Order: sequence, then C-alpha cells, then structure tokens
Amino acid sequence: MPFEKWDYKMMNLSIVLSTQPAAFNALAYKGKLAENLAKISQLGYDGVELAVRDPHLLDIEELEILLRENNLPVPAIGTGQAYGEEGLSFIHPEKKIREQAIERIKAQLKLAKKLNALVIIGLVRGRISQLIPRELAEWWLIDALTACAVSEPSVKIAIEPINRYETDIINTVDSALKFLGKLKKDNVGLLLDTFHMNIEEPSINESIRIAQDKIFHIHIADSNRWFPGAGHLDFRNIFETLGKINYTGFISAEIMPLPDADTAAENTIMNVKRFWGLCV
Repeated sequence: MPFEKWDYKMMNLSIVLSTQPAAFNALAYKGKLAENLAKISQLGYDGVELAVRDPHLLDIEELEILLRENNLPVPAIGTGQAYGEEGLSFIHPEKKIREQAIERIKAQLKLAKKLNALVIIGLVRGRISQLIPRELAEWWLIDALTACAVSEPSVKIAIEPINRYETDIINTVDSALKFLGKLKKDNVGLLLDTFHMNIEEPSINESIRIAQDKIFHIHIADSNRWFPGAGHLDFRNIFETLGKINYTGFISAEIMPLPDADTAAENTIMNVKRFWGLCV
C-alpha cells in the first residue's frame, strides 16, 4: 500500500535502484527501470539513487523520461559496480586500469551533471595491493580524485568511508576528513553510511557531528544491512543528530532486499517516518 509523501522540512528519503543487474546484494531493486521507478514513486519516496556501472550502457533519454513521469529526482549516482563487476579502481597496480577507472568516473560525473546528482566514490577506490606501499596508493587516489573533481567542478563528489572488511583505505570518518584535507577540493565531501559507521565508528552521532560541514549524502541501513528498524541501530538518535547539524540533503536506503525487496522498501519508509516523527 503506498504511503503519502512526507514533509520532514529538512530531509528527503530515497532508495537505491541499480540500473543494471548486479552482483552487489545490498540493493533493494535491480533493473526493470520502468516497473521499479513506478513502484518507488508509488511507495512515497522523494527520490531514487541510481547505482550505475557504466553510463554508456544506459539509454539516458529514456531514463530521463521515466524519472520525470514518476516525479523522482536523482540525488546521487553510485559507482561501486565498476569495481565489483569489472575490477576498475583508482589504486590498481596497473596504470591502464587506473586510467579506465578515472574515465569511467568522469562519465558518471557527466551523467550526474545532466541529472543534477552527486557522484559517490565507494569501492571504486579499490584495495591496496601488496605490491605497492600505502603512501603510493594514497597518492594515486588523490591524483585520480583531483582529475575527476576538476573535470566537472560543478558536480559534487562524495567519498564514502567503508568498513575494513570491504576495503583497506578510508574506513573511518576521521581518516576521510584527513584525506579531504590533503585533497583540498571544494566539490569533494563525504557520504556517511550507518551500516559502515556501526562497524568502524566509536560513536555514530559524534562522527556525524565531527563531519557535519563535509556531509554531502547519507546512506541508511540497520546494523544487519536490512531496512531501518530490523537491527539494533538507534535511528531516532541518528536522525536527531542530523537535525541538530541542520543536514538538509537526502537520506538514501542502501539495504538488502530482505525479506523481499518490496517489504524492505515499505518498512524503510514506514520506520523512517516513525523514527523521524519521534524527533520532532
């Protein structure tokens, strides 16, 4: 049953939809764009975050028509499938792979500009090979992100701290802020994900407060990566903290399709409304 559009005065809710089939399992919806965009709109979501492996595989004109028909803005474009499906990364030992990763993200940035979205840098940054020192990997990452940031300076880029089991570079908010200090690009900030923060941060709320001026986007999932309310995270407290720092961007559900995609999406919007309602 569809829920009414919500008026939180501060934040809007989106959910991730992969534009192509993907191996990554923390996606409620994959493919079937016309069907799933209509469903997301009918459920009452304010926008849709798109996980895009390769913009060249998309019919952009058709995508824009579907987004308009369903009144769904795109707050962000996820890029991790370029790494997960193709092995592209900014810190790969092979220069050719690094260059392909940069070109892929530049294509994502062009799409993001067209859709008025930001671009997420998550797993596409890669893992540090034992063949290279950490300092070199970090230099490659800075070089790659600089090239991307200057290619479309009006488009925001959000680096996502990801837990240690998925990558070994930029796992925490503190390390991400230090990295931004070295990068020095105004259009590059942070995406904070509650699932990863639950693993890496001593205090989710304190890390949100520390990062507040650099937060471009928020991912929500509970401690088990199910929909909010299915695990042990205190979302009422998290949303209260986001309110206190005057965060006005989107919060986006990047969740497992469990017990099934539609139930996960319905429970997300229902529980987020309930948790946020307890804060105001």
